[in-house]
Amino acid sequence: MTEACRSPVEAGVAARIWSVLTPAERRDLVLLVPAVIGMALLETAGVASIVPFLGLLSDPTLVGRSAWLSWLFTTGGFHSRDSFFFAVGSVMLALVTVGNIVSALTTWGLLRFAWMRNHSLSTRLLVAYLGQPYEFFLDKNSAELGKNILSEVQAVVTGVIIQALQLCARLVVIGAVTSTLLVLDPVMACGVLAVFGGVYGVLYLLVRRNVARAGRERVALNQIRHKVAQESLAGVKELKLYGLTRVAAEQFSTSSRELAVRQANNAVIGQVPRYALETIALGGVLAIVLYLLRAGRQLEDVLPVIGLYAFAAYRMLPALQTIFAGVTTLRFNLGALEVLQADLGAREATTGSATGIVDETTLPFVHALRAEKISFRYREATRMTLEHVDLAIGAGQWVAVVGPTGSGKSTLVDVVLGLIPPHAGHVVVDGVVLAEEATRRAWQRNVAYVPQQIFLIDDTVARNIAFGVAESDIDTARLESAARVAQIHDFVINEMPHGYETRIGERGIRLSGGQRQRIGIARALYRRPALLVLDEATSALDDATEAAFFSALHATHEHCAVVSIAHRLTTTRDFDAIVVLEHGRITDRGTYPELVARNPHFNSQREAA
Repeated sequence: MTEACRSPVEAGVAARIWSVLTPAERRDLVLLVPAVIGMALLETAGVASIVPFLGLLSDPTLVGRSAWLSWLFTTGGFHSRDSFFFAVGSVMLALVTVGNIVSALTTWGLLRFAWMRNHSLSTRLLVAYLGQPYEFFLDKNSAELGKNILSEVQAVVTGVIIQALQLCARLVVIGAVTSTLLVLDPVMACGVLAVFGGVYGVLYLLVRRNVARAGRERVALNQIRHKVAQESLAGVKELKLYGLTRVAAEQFSTSSRELAVRQANNAVIGQVPRYALETIALGGVLAIVLYLLRAGRQLEDVLPVIGLYAFAAYRMLPALQTIFAGVTTLRFNLGALEVLQADLGAREATTGSATGIVDETTLPFVHALRAEKISFRYREATRMTLEHVDLAIGAGQWVAVVGPTGSGKSTLVDVVLGLIPPHAGHVVVDGVVLAEEATRRAWQRNVAYVPQQIFLIDDTVARNIAFGVAESDIDTARLESAARVAQIHDFVINEMPHGYETRIGERGIRLSGGQRQRIGIARALYRRPALLVLDEATSALDDATEAAFFSALHATHEHCAVVSIAHRLTTTRDFDAIVVLEHGRITDRGTYPELVARNPHFNSQREAA
């Protein structure tokens, strides 16, 4: 962004745009500068060429009286004035035509650059968000993050980057055309610029604060709109059951209406001055005619000057309008740029390069996993969720974690999975401490997790089980084996119309809760983990299906360690160890018979289940 491009734009905007671009994108932007300058020079040449042409038309004798026109006539070997007039007119037409072609190509280059940034910035922001620690998402609303990726990035592209590029291009054009006018008639050129520039300048000073405030409000209203829309569609079953669809629609409508009002007002502010300036321009041309005639100039002398200013106005007025509309639109969308700059800069700084070499190392689990003196507290929580917890799990060992709601069971497995780092203590796998991000990722390649609420994509059963695997790489035998252990194979083959190629709908809406859980279990088993974590993953299964699953898991995955947050305590009968967690502390551990014999709290939970 050149200095010439900075003046009409809010202070620091050029630097902000520059900061969110990669080095390669900055280089591409710099390469567009010669095209913009070439476009301006050709448009200026087109404006300047109108003077000799109109002069010749109004006074054919000018060929003999003008030294440079006479030189052109002689050098070109012309034999008649008509052929010379035709040649001059052809040159002028060629300059205008070439200028328009270059302008079109330059505009295409600028717009393509801008819209490719919509792709690259949204992708980088998604990668930056996904690269954050799991704890980051505990404090964030997914609707807000989705809005930033899809809506705010587009607002930055259309409302800031494109506007800034067009501002730069139009400024160069106006500067070149203005220089030509100043050479031909400095006094009149200054007067015209003062009138046109003054009108736009005064209008901008009047609306700039309101536009900036409306832009900040747009970001907030857009966030509310995305949040309500996402929550309404996700909870449509309950909304319809309780007759709350009208309430949800009204909540969306309120923020959507306010957003539309601010966008419409900004669009009107950007366009209205054009009509006033067109009136002023027409009046200005008439005033110039009267001024020149009153000064004693002949009509044939006036015509070239009038033609020059008419053609200059034809070029300059759209440019001035573009600048004014661009500045107001840019200021309106500064809030989106601030969001993008803050999130992209901060998130990429913590994520690191998203394009580096991916390390596929897997941390083996052959001997034992130990969670030593683990303590953890969620942000803004009043007490510790986990406090000095010690847990040991041998390779192939089955351990159940039981306890009342809120005792810290899910948090403990999140720590074991390396999703959240403990605030004190550490997790050790076969002597390796899970302290660094790379080590945690290596460990996570050897584990699998099944939550109570299964995440499913709107795709086939096969793609949901082999989640994240390219379709060409899906191992059918491995997939069916995992499905058999999860007790879902017979249902898929016998009751689904296309078997494993049947689409299950958004979030598996066509399936029952138990069927969704079994697909989630099959997905975990397809990974062939060394550690399988079940977070109340069988809560929607009936007793017979649950028993069949655990029996099949025992028989086919004897070397796989299992950590299960138990929904029904009777399922823990055959586990090697049971850990009782209360108020973030382990209060007892042992086998099922041992806890039944000595722990009244365990017995009360067992009887209640």
